[in-house]
This record gives sequence, structure tokens and C-alpha cells, in this order.
Amino acid sequence: MEDNFDLVVIGGGPGGYVCAIRAAQLGLKTVCVESRGTLGGTCLNVGCIPSKSLLNLSENFHKAKKNFNHQGIEIDGIKLNITKMMSNKNKSIQVLTKGVEFLFKKNKVTYLKGKGVIFSKNDIVVYGSNNSRTNIKAKNIVIATGSEVASLPGIEINEKNIVSSTGALSFSKVPNKLAVIGGGYIGLEMGSVWSRLGSDVTVIEYLDFITPGMDREVSNEFQKILTKQGIKFKMGSKVNTVDSKGDFAEICYTDIKNSKEETIQVDKVLVSVGRKPYTEGLNLLKVGVKLDNKGRIKVNNKLQTSVENIYAIGDVIKGPMLAHKAEEEGIAVAEILAGQAGHVNYDVIPGVVYTSPEVATVGKTEEELKNKNQSYKVGKFPFLANSRAKVNNETDGFVKILADSKTDKVLGVHIIGPHCGDMIGEMALAMEFGASAEDIARTCHAHPTHTEAIKEAALAVDKRPIHF
Repeated sequence: MEDNFDLVVIGGGPGGYVCAIRAAQLGLKTVCVESRGTLGGTCLNVGCIPSKSLLNLSENFHKAKKNFNHQGIEIDGIKLNITKMMSNKNKSIQVLTKGVEFLFKKNKVTYLKGKGVIFSKNDIVVYGSNNSRTNIKAKNIVIATGSEVASLPGIEINEKNIVSSTGALSFSKVPNKLAVIGGGYIGLEMGSVWSRLGSDVTVIEYLDFITPGMDREVSNEFQKILTKQGIKFKMGSKVNTVDSKGDFAEICYTDIKNSKEETIQVDKVLVSVGRKPYTEGLNLLKVGVKLDNKGRIKVNNKLQTSVENIYAIGDVIKGPMLAHKAEEEGIAVAEILAGQAGHVNYDVIPGVVYTSPEVATVGKTEEELKNKNQSYKVGKFPFLANSRAKVNNETDGFVKILADSKTDKVLGVHIIGPHCGDMIGEMALAMEFGASAEDIARTCHAHPTHTEAIKEAALAVDKRPIHF
């Protein structure tokens, strides 16, 4: 193998592999280094993709068991085969990881399995299995090593009865009782999976609200819906200890308001308190790559680090830890290196919680606009008044559009409701092109669809909804 490359990408997750493919498309001789042994990173292997498989399957199981009989589809003898469910999930992952390898071959990206270590701005050593060592020279380097699970002080994740999201994706049986520490996206998704499959789920959250950073009105409605579905919440609670007690785990926590200490015993504990950048062993400080006080790699608006030809993307830099954000950054870097104008609009990055109903958001929240003293208008429309949602018995939630009071430009969109993870794309596109609420209101939406709720919410910005 020739060891001189235009670009070395360290990390084969969504940001890394997309960056490598786009760079190769643009004529750069590119190699991607990945230590996991499979491409796709956390997202594809133990994150967003397997969790969506379980979310879909658990929702289907729940509907078949709880809802179908009421809707005239009478089914007897519904049984859960967790082994088959996990097998289905794993097969999907295998197909997709092999698919990324095929794309590498198609686009002539060199793929090296092993841990990449940077020794200078142009020199990388890849340590593979069996103590193999490959020396590489590169004009440019992109760091795309992603993130790892964070925990709380004193809590040891053993992936048996005290687990991370990785462990929660692979339970061999449904836990009778499951505690989720943290009320963020991942914890609520996994809590929903196991709740629908039969677990008694309790979420323990330090704050007084779930999904920090989400529009508060949507967050509050979300919690109400999840509570109605059977998930319990211990809000404003500080976890003190989590101990493994053989076949179960014990959690001691304190109610912050009254300082009352409580203890609960559960079969499994999911520790879901966020993730942290993974930069271990890269040799960054030695080569002059600077980090911020949160351990993230510092970059400029071109995603360059403090070393001119070394770039960083995805979870190792600031911003939301989302696969699609990393992908956008990966494409931007590849295009910059090829002499083009790379583009990432950080104001228009959607976020989705894939529960049932889904929650989707893009742009500013109402709280952010208030803090900036920005004048705005609000338009809302409930799915209860949407004909498609009504006939499908999916009436929880609403669409909320925030628009500038003077210009009518859309500043933020927040949706809780059926299929809104797909619906938010329309609003991201609208905002990317600077659309006004009036632009959306005057766009013809097909009937009967859930997207009509977007049109109605846009009409409601100027207090003229038709169906509510």
C-alpha cells in the first residue's frame, strides 16, 4: 500500500466515513482509519440505528397487544420473542456496516482497521491487530473519533445490571423494573422501548424538566404524554449512589427540594447522562492541537484546529452530538480541502426524539428568543384537529412555529406528534432558505396528511388557522 495520502480521516463514524467518501469523490487520495473493526461508529453499531430498530419493533408489539383490538383488528396470543427481536436488530446493523464498506470500495477510499495516532502534522501511525504498524503520511488530517459514554462520579457501569445505552440495546430479557438516570433523548428512547415491552420504568432526572435545551412547552407536553404511557418520573432528584447487588441494583437519590433521601431497587439501571468527546491516545497535545475546558477540540469556522492542516468534526468539537451534524461537517471539510466553499448552518440542525409520539425541533426555542429579547410571534396547531392523525388515533401533540414579529421569518419550529421526525425536514429546508411563516402558509400541502398541521400552524402565526 502506498503510504502518501491527501487526506487521512481518523474515525469511521457518520462524520468520518462521509468525509472520506466526499473527499474521494472530489479527487483527493483518501484513507479512513477505524479502530472498532466495523464502520459506522457508535451511531450505526451501538447507537441511533439499533435503537431505532428496537423502537419500531417495540411500538409494533405494543400496538398489537394494546391497541389493535380496539380498532377492529382482533389478535390473540401475542407473544414477545426477545431473541428474535435482537437478531433482527443485529442483522440490520451487519447489512448497513457492510454497505459502508462497499461505498468505500466504490469511491476508492482506502480503509485501515486499527488505532490511528498522530505523531506530527503529516505523520500518522496505525496500530492494528497482532501488533502490526502502518506508517502514513498525509497532507491533511481530519479527526472524527466521536464520543464515549459519560457517567456520574462513583458510578461504575458494568454492562450487566448497571448499563450504558450499549447494554440497554442488548438485554436478553425484559427487566421487571428499569431505572433510567437522565431525562435526555437517549434515556427516554430506551426507557420507551422497555416500557412498551413490559418493564416498569422510572426516570430519575436532576432538573425539574426533561430534554434540556428543548422548547419548554414541548418538553412539558412530552413528559405528560410519557407519564400517561406509564413511565414514572422522579424530577429534581440527585443520584447519590448506584450499587450492584447481585441480580439487582440499588439507587440512592435525594429530592433536591426537601432534601429527602430515597432508595429504590431495580433489575437494571440505565445511566444516560450524556456523552463526552473521545480523544484518548491521539497524541493531540504533543502535536499542538488545543482543547477547550470540556475536553473538546477547538476549531475555527473552517473546522481547522490550532494546527493548520489538522481538522476536527462531529462529537469531538462543540455543538450537538448528532450524526447528521457530523456528516454536514465532514462534507464541509472535504469541500474546503478541495478548494470549494464548505457550508454548515448551525442554526438549522434538526433534533429528533424517536419515541411515540416523536418530538422534533429545529432553530430557536421560545426561551432562547426571550433571553435575547427578540420580538416574535407564535403559531400552534394541535394534531387533535388534523384529520389524518384523528383517523389513525394519533392525536397527541402539536406543531409550534416561532416567527419574527417584524419580518415574519421563521426562527424555530417544534413538533411533538406522529411522524414529526420526517416532517421537520420541510421546516429545516424552509429555514435554510429564509422562509417566512406566510411562505409556508401559502404552500399547498397534500390532504389528508400530518403535514397539514404545519400549514395550519403557519396560518396560526397570524391568527388565521382554518381547522382550529
